[in-house]
Amino acid sequence: MVRIQVRYWQRGLSLLELLVALVIMAMALGMLYRASGSSARSAGDLQSYQRAAMLAQSLLAARDAIPEAGWNEAGESAGFAWSVQSSPYGAADPNPNVPRLHEVVIEVAWQERGGGKHIVLQTLRPQRLPMAGGGLR
Repeated sequence: MVRIQVRYWQRGLSLLELLVALVIMAMALGMLYRASGSSARSAGDLQSYQRAAMLAQSLLAARDAIPEAGWNEAGESAGFAWSVQSSPYGAADPNPNVPRLHEVVIEVAWQERGGGKHIVLQTLRPQRLPMAGGGLR
């Protein structure tokens, strides 16, 4: 009895190996697309937050002191709705030369991708001191 040994040398890829490689490549491309899309959305969100923060800082820079009656104002600018409210902070100092502090809260809101977003800026500002002649400075 003679045995014949046949060796098969496989060359190339089988159809199953090719399909598995294509599935892995498609999953990797899907993840890459999702990651790049979310980073582009994040960049757009960051730009809106920066513009809102700049508006809040500009409103705050408009006044270096708060009138005795306080500061309550609202408005809209470039697609952003904003409001400013102030209230006395702590007890008044008995020394008339020391200005009373007011807590100032500035809120800026806007619509983005069907949802509402907002930022809040809080700080303290001194109350405007009356001038010696009775007027305000």
